[in-house]
Order: sequence, then C-alpha cells, then structure tokens
Amino acid sequence: MTAGFPKQARVRARADFDRVFKHARRTASPLMALHWLDDASPPRLGLAVSRKVDPNAVGRNRIKRALREQFRSLRAQLRPGAYVVVARAASADATAAALREGFVAVLARAGALPPPAADGTMPGASSSSTPSHVPTPDRCGE
Repeated sequence: MTAGFPKQARVRARADFDRVFKHARRTASPLMALHWLDDASPPRLGLAVSRKVDPNAVGRNRIKRALREQFRSLRAQLRPGAYVVVARAASADATAAALREGFVAVLARAGALPPPAADGTMPGASSSSTPSHVPTPDRCGE
C-alpha cells in the first residue's frame, strides 16, 4: 500500500460513524478511545477531536496529523475494519511521539495488530526436552 491517505481509507459519513459507535469494540487509554468495527472492508480511519480536547484548531489538527501518520504506516499490518479514534483531553498536552505510541498501544490491546515476535533471550519451552524445574546433575563433582 502507498503512504497516501485516500478517501477509501477514511471513515467519513455520519452513518458510518454512528454504526461504528453502536456496534464496535471499544478500547481506551488516557490519551484516546479506539472504536474498532471488524468488518470485511480494508482498514479505514475516522478521527473525532472536539473543541473540548483543545479549543485551538492548530492543536486539534496536530493531534489528527500524528494519528493519521501512524495509521498510514501501520495500515498494511492492520486487520480489516473501521477504526474511529476519539481523542481525550490529555492528548492536547501530549507530544506527537506519545500520541503515536498511545495509538499503537490501543491497537495492540484491541487485537488489531499482529502480536510482536518473541525475540527474548530466554529459550522457548520446546527448545529443551528437560523441564526447567528439574535439576540437572552437577558435572563438576564427577
């Protein structure tokens, strides 16, 4: 997918917003609430940033710009459906990086993103035939 934000990638009509708010799964954080309606259509984004969040249009547009940018970069990984983000008052004071991180966090909590790959240093349960709670013989004393 391209980095653009075409009309097909947006939730625009009032009826679509109403349908999402009525039937969608909701996940929230202090910065925003995410309403996700899992349907068969490609991922689409709708944004709701009211004057209660920030009375200045510049601030509201800054919030929307950061969320749109993150959605564009994740769109190919997202599960199908309509995503509507409702910004909360705390997002007015958040940096663009904090808004993007918060958006990724609510998407992950909602199950819209694939789980991250396990790349830790601990071996997996299937890598050893001996359970980790069973002591192994000490070879130093032999």
